[in-house]
Amino acid sequence: MDAVAALRTLVEWGVDEALEDAPRARFAMPQAPAADTSLAPGRPKAAPRPALAASAPIQQAEQLAASATSLEALRATLAGFDGCALRATATNLVFTDGNPSAGLLVIGEGPGPEEDRAGRPFVGASGRLLDKMLGSVGLDRSNYLISNIIFWRPPGNRTPTDQEVALCLPFMWRLLALTRPRRVLLLGKLAACSLSGSQLGIRRLRGQWLPLAVPGLEAPVPALATLHPAYLLRTPAAKREAWMDMLALRTALDSDASDAG
Repeated sequence: MDAVAALRTLVEWGVDEALEDAPRARFAMPQAPAADTSLAPGRPKAAPRPALAASAPIQQAEQLAASATSLEALRATLAGFDGCALRATATNLVFTDGNPSAGLLVIGEGPGPEEDRAGRPFVGASGRLLDKMLGSVGLDRSNYLISNIIFWRPPGNRTPTDQEVALCLPFMWRLLALTRPRRVLLLGKLAACSLSGSQLGIRRLRGQWLPLAVPGLEAPVPALATLHPAYLLRTPAAKREAWMDMLALRTALDSDASDAG
Protein backbone atom coordinates (compact mmCIF):
# COMPACT_ATOMS: atom_id res chain seq x y z
CA MET A 1 0.00 0.00 0.00
CA ASP A 2 1.55 3.32 -1.02
CA ALA A 3 1.47 6.45 1.14
CA VAL A 4 -1.54 8.03 -0.63
CA ALA A 5 -3.62 4.85 -0.32
CA ALA A 6 -2.68 4.51 3.34
CA LEU A 7 -3.68 8.10 4.02
CA ARG A 8 -7.00 7.62 2.23
CA THR A 9 -7.71 4.55 4.37
CA LEU A 10 -7.01 6.48 7.56
CA VAL A 11 -9.38 9.28 6.49
CA GLU A 12 -12.11 6.73 5.75
CA TRP A 13 -11.60 5.28 9.24
CA GLY A 14 -12.23 8.70 10.74
CA VAL A 15 -8.65 9.60 11.74
CA ASP A 16 -8.48 13.40 11.94
CA GLU A 17 -5.25 14.12 13.81
CA ALA A 18 -1.70 12.79 14.11
CA LEU A 19 -0.33 12.53 17.63
CA GLU A 20 3.22 11.52 16.75
CA ASP A 21 5.49 11.40 13.70
CA ALA A 22 5.98 7.63 13.96
CA PRO A 23 3.77 4.79 15.28
CA ARG A 24 4.47 3.62 18.82
CA ALA A 25 4.20 0.07 20.20
CA ARG A 26 1.95 1.06 23.07
CA PHE A 27 1.89 -2.40 24.67
CA ALA A 28 5.68 -2.87 24.65
CA MET A 29 7.67 -2.78 27.88
CA PRO A 30 8.82 0.76 28.72
CA GLN A 31 12.48 1.56 28.15
CA ALA A 32 14.76 3.51 30.42
CA PRO A 33 14.74 7.24 29.57
CA ALA A 34 17.62 8.52 27.50
CA ALA A 35 20.26 10.63 29.20
CA ASP A 36 19.58 14.35 29.13
CA THR A 37 22.20 15.93 26.88
CA SER A 38 20.53 19.31 26.62
CA LEU A 39 23.21 20.85 28.88
CA ALA A 40 26.16 19.03 27.32
CA PRO A 41 29.20 21.20 26.41
CA GLY A 42 28.69 22.98 23.11
CA ARG A 43 24.88 22.63 23.20
CA PRO A 44 23.35 25.55 25.10
CA LYS A 45 19.86 24.96 26.40
CA ALA A 46 17.19 26.45 24.13
CA ALA A 47 15.38 29.47 25.53
CA PRO A 48 11.67 28.88 26.25
CA ARG A 49 9.19 30.27 23.75
CA PRO A 50 7.53 33.46 25.03
CA ALA A 51 3.86 33.13 25.94
CA LEU A 52 1.51 34.60 23.35
CA ALA A 53 -0.54 36.33 26.03
CA ALA A 54 2.44 38.46 27.01
CA SER A 55 2.78 40.22 23.64
CA ALA A 56 1.92 43.90 23.33
CA PRO A 57 -0.48 43.47 20.35
CA ILE A 58 -2.53 40.91 22.27
CA GLN A 59 -2.70 43.18 25.31
CA GLN A 60 -3.83 45.99 23.01
CA ALA A 61 -6.52 43.72 21.51
CA GLU A 62 -7.75 42.83 25.01
CA GLN A 63 -7.96 46.48 26.04
CA LEU A 64 -9.73 47.56 22.85
CA ALA A 65 -12.22 44.69 23.00
CA ALA A 66 -13.04 45.40 26.65
CA SER A 67 -13.76 49.05 25.82
CA ALA A 68 -16.59 48.18 23.38
CA THR A 69 -20.03 48.55 24.96
CA SER A 70 -22.13 47.46 21.98
CA LEU A 71 -21.88 45.19 18.96
CA GLU A 72 -21.58 48.22 16.67
CA ALA A 73 -18.77 49.65 18.80
CA LEU A 74 -16.99 46.28 18.79
CA ARG A 75 -17.11 46.13 15.00
CA ALA A 76 -15.76 49.68 14.72
CA THR A 77 -13.01 48.91 17.21
CA LEU A 78 -12.06 45.74 15.34
CA ALA A 79 -12.04 47.61 12.02
CA GLY A 80 -9.56 50.09 13.47
CA PHE A 81 -7.32 47.46 15.05
CA ASP A 82 -4.02 47.26 13.16
CA GLY A 83 -2.26 44.70 15.36
CA CYS A 84 -3.16 41.70 13.16
CA ALA A 85 -1.22 41.40 9.89
CA LEU A 86 -4.13 39.59 8.22
CA ARG A 87 -5.87 42.93 7.89
CA ALA A 88 -3.25 44.08 5.36
CA THR A 89 -3.84 41.16 2.98
CA ALA A 90 -7.62 40.82 3.28
CA THR A 91 -10.17 42.72 1.20
CA ASN A 92 -12.74 43.19 3.95
CA LEU A 93 -13.30 42.70 7.64
CA VAL A 94 -15.75 39.80 8.08
CA PHE A 95 -17.59 40.34 11.35
CA THR A 96 -21.12 38.98 11.86
CA ASP A 97 -24.38 38.25 10.08
CA GLY A 98 -27.83 37.39 11.39
CA ASN A 99 -29.78 38.28 14.52
CA PRO A 100 -27.71 39.40 17.55
CA SER A 101 -30.60 38.93 19.97
CA ALA A 102 -31.68 35.45 18.83
CA GLY A 103 -29.93 33.63 21.68
CA LEU A 104 -27.88 31.33 19.40
CA LEU A 105 -24.35 32.20 18.24
CA VAL A 106 -22.74 30.10 15.48
CA ILE A 107 -18.93 30.37 15.32
CA GLY A 108 -16.79 29.09 12.46
CA GLU A 109 -13.10 29.24 11.73
CA GLY A 110 -12.33 32.01 9.24
CA PRO A 111 -13.46 33.70 6.01
CA GLY A 112 -12.87 32.20 2.60
CA PRO A 113 -12.55 34.10 -0.71
CA GLU A 114 -16.30 34.72 -1.15
CA GLU A 115 -16.66 35.91 2.44
CA ASP A 116 -13.64 38.17 2.00
CA ARG A 117 -15.20 39.81 -1.05
CA ALA A 118 -18.65 40.18 0.50
CA GLY A 119 -17.55 41.15 4.02
CA ARG A 120 -20.08 38.64 5.45
CA PRO A 121 -19.46 35.21 7.04
CA PHE A 122 -20.54 31.95 5.43
CA VAL A 123 -21.76 33.11 2.02
CA GLY A 124 -19.72 30.62 -0.05
CA ALA A 125 -20.18 26.89 -0.60
CA SER A 126 -19.69 26.10 3.10
CA GLY A 127 -22.24 28.76 4.01
CA ARG A 128 -24.82 27.39 1.60
CA LEU A 129 -24.40 23.92 3.10
CA LEU A 130 -24.63 25.36 6.62
CA ASP A 131 -27.85 27.17 5.69
CA LYS A 132 -29.30 23.83 4.54
CA MET A 133 -28.12 22.05 7.69
CA LEU A 134 -29.65 24.58 10.05
CA GLY A 135 -32.69 24.99 7.83
CA SER A 136 -33.36 21.26 8.21
CA VAL A 137 -34.11 21.89 11.89
CA GLY A 138 -36.11 25.06 11.29
CA LEU A 139 -33.39 27.70 11.70
CA ASP A 140 -32.41 30.54 9.39
CA ARG A 141 -30.28 33.65 9.95
CA SER A 142 -33.13 35.39 11.71
CA ASN A 143 -32.77 32.70 14.40
CA TYR A 144 -29.04 33.04 15.06
CA LEU A 145 -25.97 35.25 14.79
CA ILE A 146 -22.97 33.89 12.90
CA SER A 147 -19.28 34.81 13.03
CA ASN A 148 -15.77 33.33 12.89
CA ILE A 149 -12.80 33.01 15.23
CA ILE A 150 -10.68 34.83 12.59
CA PHE A 151 -12.12 38.07 11.22
CA TRP A 152 -9.89 38.44 8.13
CA ARG A 153 -9.15 35.87 5.44
CA PRO A 154 -5.68 34.29 5.76
CA PRO A 155 -3.78 34.48 2.44
CA GLY A 156 -4.45 31.44 0.28
CA ASN A 157 -6.93 30.12 2.86
CA ARG A 158 -4.02 28.82 4.93
CA THR A 159 -4.53 27.74 8.54
CA PRO A 160 -4.32 30.74 10.92
CA THR A 161 -1.28 30.88 13.16
CA ASP A 162 -1.51 30.69 16.95
CA GLN A 163 -0.61 34.39 17.10
CA GLU A 164 -3.42 35.35 14.70
CA VAL A 165 -5.94 33.34 16.72
CA ALA A 166 -4.73 34.93 19.96
CA LEU A 167 -5.12 38.41 18.46
CA CYS A 168 -8.73 37.75 17.41
CA LEU A 169 -9.88 35.88 20.51
CA PRO A 170 -10.37 38.95 22.75
CA PHE A 171 -12.87 40.33 20.23
CA MET A 172 -14.69 36.99 20.05
CA TRP A 173 -14.92 36.77 23.85
CA ARG A 174 -16.33 40.31 23.88
CA LEU A 175 -18.81 39.37 21.15
CA LEU A 176 -20.00 36.54 23.37
CA ALA A 177 -20.27 38.82 26.39
CA LEU A 178 -22.23 41.49 24.50
CA THR A 179 -24.71 39.15 22.79
CA ARG A 180 -25.13 36.83 25.82
CA PRO A 181 -26.23 33.76 23.79
CA ARG A 182 -28.06 30.93 25.53
CA ARG A 183 -26.40 28.41 23.21
CA VAL A 184 -23.34 28.37 20.92
CA LEU A 185 -22.65 26.14 17.93
CA LEU A 186 -18.92 25.63 17.25
CA LEU A 187 -18.04 24.65 13.68
CA GLY A 188 -14.76 22.79 13.36
CA LYS A 189 -11.69 22.16 15.48
CA LEU A 190 -10.30 25.71 15.47
CA ALA A 191 -13.48 27.19 16.92
CA ALA A 192 -14.05 24.34 19.38
CA CYS A 193 -10.49 24.18 20.70
CA SER A 194 -9.80 27.93 20.74
CA LEU A 195 -12.80 28.65 22.95
CA SER A 196 -12.98 25.49 25.07
CA GLY A 197 -9.24 25.00 25.59
CA SER A 198 -9.45 21.35 24.50
CA GLN A 199 -6.69 19.77 22.40
CA LEU A 200 -8.83 16.92 21.06
CA GLY A 201 -9.69 16.50 17.40
CA ILE A 202 -13.11 17.58 16.21
CA ARG A 203 -14.22 13.99 15.53
CA ARG A 204 -13.79 13.34 19.25
CA LEU A 205 -15.30 16.65 20.35
CA ARG A 206 -18.32 16.71 18.07
CA GLY A 207 -21.64 16.03 19.70
CA GLN A 208 -20.40 17.26 23.08
CA TRP A 209 -21.71 20.29 24.96
CA LEU A 210 -18.66 22.25 26.13
CA PRO A 211 -19.01 24.93 28.86
CA LEU A 212 -17.52 28.24 27.72
CA ALA A 213 -16.40 30.45 30.61
CA VAL A 214 -17.03 33.86 29.01
CA PRO A 215 -15.41 36.86 30.73
CA GLY A 216 -18.18 39.16 31.93
CA LEU A 217 -20.91 36.52 32.09
CA GLU A 218 -22.05 34.98 35.35
CA ALA A 219 -22.40 31.37 34.15
CA PRO A 220 -20.71 29.26 31.46
CA VAL A 221 -22.43 29.17 28.08
CA PRO A 222 -23.14 25.65 26.71
CA ALA A 223 -21.51 25.20 23.30
CA LEU A 224 -22.10 22.26 20.95
CA ALA A 225 -19.10 21.21 18.85
CA THR A 226 -19.81 19.88 15.37
CA LEU A 227 -18.09 19.30 12.05
CA HIS A 228 -17.34 22.27 9.83
CA PRO A 229 -19.37 22.43 6.60
CA ALA A 230 -16.12 22.62 4.59
CA TYR A 231 -15.15 19.24 6.04
CA LEU A 232 -18.55 17.82 5.16
CA LEU A 233 -18.11 18.97 1.56
CA ARG A 234 -14.89 16.95 1.43
CA THR A 235 -16.27 14.01 3.46
CA PRO A 236 -19.97 13.54 2.66
CA ALA A 237 -20.13 10.33 4.69
CA ALA A 238 -19.76 12.43 7.87
CA LYS A 239 -23.03 14.28 7.23
CA ARG A 240 -24.91 11.70 9.29
CA GLU A 241 -22.93 12.74 12.39
CA ALA A 242 -23.59 16.42 11.65
CA TRP A 243 -27.30 15.67 11.31
CA MET A 244 -27.29 14.11 14.79
CA ASP A 245 -25.68 17.29 16.11
CA MET A 246 -28.35 19.43 14.45
CA LEU A 247 -31.03 17.36 16.16
CA ALA A 248 -29.26 17.79 19.51
CA LEU A 249 -29.12 21.55 18.94
CA ARG A 250 -32.83 21.69 18.07
CA THR A 251 -33.71 19.69 21.18
CA ALA A 252 -31.66 22.03 23.40
CA LEU A 253 -33.22 25.16 21.87
CA ASP A 254 -36.71 23.76 22.34
CA SER A 255 -35.90 22.91 25.95
CA ASP A 256 -34.63 26.46 26.53
CA ALA A 257 -37.84 27.90 25.04
CA SER A 258 -39.95 25.62 27.21
CA ASP A 259 -38.07 26.65 30.36
CA ALA A 260 -38.40 30.33 29.47
CA GLY A 261 -42.12 29.93 28.91
